[in-house]
Amino acid sequence: MSKVKKAVEEARESGNPELDLVDMKIESLEQIPNLLRMTNLTRLSLSHNRISLIPPSLADLENLEILNLFNNHIEELPTSISSLPKLRILNLGMNKLDSLPRGFGAFPMLEVLDLTYNNLTENGLPGNFFMIESLRALYLGDNDLEYLPPDVKMLKNLQILVLREENDLLDIPKEVGSLARLRELHIQGNRLTVLPPEIGLVDLSGSKCVLRMDDNPWVVPIADQLELGVNHVIDYISDTYRILYSRHISAGAQPAPPKADKSRKVSRLTSRSERTE
Repeated sequence: MSKVKKAVEEARESGNPELDLVDMKIESLEQIPNLLRMTNLTRLSLSHNRISLIPPSLADLENLEILNLFNNHIEELPTSISSLPKLRILNLGMNKLDSLPRGFGAFPMLEVLDLTYNNLTENGLPGNFFMIESLRALYLGDNDLEYLPPDVKMLKNLQILVLREENDLLDIPKEVGSLARLRELHIQGNRLTVLPPEIGLVDLSGSKCVLRMDDNPWVVPIADQLELGVNHVIDYISDTYRILYSRHISAGAQPAPPKADKSRKVSRLTSRSERTE
């Protein structure tokens, strides 16, 4: 762990508020000497390590603005993490989370939250998850969601919503249509057959907007329009489509089968050798 000690000492001696400890085989924050005393830190990068536990005392780093924990072994987070008063960017991608702690939505300044490639279901999201009013980008791709809670409408400042690939989304709630600032929606690679007409209320057809919806088992009218281009889908979602949508929902059609076997998903593997195959 000499590299870790050296990096910490250099940061402390220079007063550097940014500490980079990427890919140093760290298994516990206790292996980082005096880390929790470095209250001047604004950025902490711990990606590509072997960390499984985050202590509640991490919240003592009260000046943290960026925390990167991508690609570790984290299964559980402390409730205190959402009390970090200045945190703007939190990357928890490629871990082993199947739920988030109670009160997780209490972040006062969080703008970007990356939870990509975990094992989260809709039941693993706490009640106040969608109360992070400052959030601009939410990455939930490659999880185990079948439904997105209607409370997503509370994210009034959201500009980017990513729900792509290896989720099992069967439905997009109509409340997404109330996200007036949304400019990117990634829903490709799910089990979606229809879109709520309210999606047409969101400006997703501009030159700087992104709507990705390929690789879903869409009903024929949507699939036909998608072949012509995403903008054709947006134009198609009209009063006539509302009738088709209502009939489809009323009919209670059987959902499409799961797209893939998730047993070999990285976030479910236990050993590092398995995770790097």
